[in-house]
Amino acid sequence: MIARRTALAVLALPALAQAQAFPDQPIRMIVPFAAGGPADTIARVVARVMSERLGRPVVVESRAGAGGVIGVDAAAKARPDGHTLVMASSGAIVILPHLRANMPYDPLRDLAPVGQVLGVPQIVSAAPGLGIRSLTELVVMARARPGQLAFGSAGIGSSLHMAGELLKLRTGIEITHIPYPGAAPAVTDLLAGRIQILLADVPALIGQVRGGALPALAVTAEQRIAVLPDVPTAIEAGVPGLVSETWYGVLGPAGIPPERIMILNAAIRAATEEGEARRVLTEQGGRIVSASPEAFATFIRQTYSAWGEVVRATGARLD
Repeated sequence: MIARRTALAVLALPALAQAQAFPDQPIRMIVPFAAGGPADTIARVVARVMSERLGRPVVVESRAGAGGVIGVDAAAKARPDGHTLVMASSGAIVILPHLRANMPYDPLRDLAPVGQVLGVPQIVSAAPGLGIRSLTELVVMARARPGQLAFGSAGIGSSLHMAGELLKLRTGIEITHIPYPGAAPAVTDLLAGRIQILLADVPALIGQVRGGALPALAVTAEQRIAVLPDVPTAIEAGVPGLVSETWYGVLGPAGIPPERIMILNAAIRAATEEGEARRVLTEQGGRIVSASPEAFATFIRQTYSAWGEVVRATGARLD
């Protein structure tokens, strides 16, 4: 029995030594969007704490384009040693694969979930000139004017686009999608009345809402959010099933050794628990998530399936 235990311990030594030696160089964290946006902010907060925890620099690198696909693809094709990661958001992982026939990666096969960080719901807002103060009023107006109201998004296949499609699906209203190259120009056109409806992530709209320039009709969270405690959820406002969020999480190329994923996951979870990091993440208006790689993988599969059903039911397309 003693000899058998000794043999098992010897066999475990290489894996233990490898885990203790990791990371042995700087870690690259790709952000698949432009610098300065929410994904960049979240990545830099997480990277700082990870660097302190791991004793190696975690360098944030912007690789923007194609709704996040370019940056995610770069990570998927990197060497699976744990030194290249991507701060991905839901669009390029669980939405665009249902809209694009030529995805350069399979999100369920080619990527390894490492750790989820944040889930950010959308605020449902309307152009000031409409005089609408509730989600019920918005639905009534849209039903009375089928096809005449337009909703903006941060681009085809974005979480904002699909939130608008989900609003259509859950209420039966006919509204026209107007894609923009980001949330900021959509907010500008909402203020000017060039579009009538916008479902945008909390950080994109909260300043205008708090300043009184735009109404917050509802949030697409399952529960009210701390930064807007007086704003009802869409469910409370009479639209069951209108639950949507842009989630952010760290993934790497498939094939990273499990012991390295656990080391990385522990560092990511430390970032969700550290005081200053939690403050910055909370300011994004979402729910902070501290989950195991297995729980994150399950969440990805569930949301991948759910958004696939929405795409099929609404007939949403890239063109």
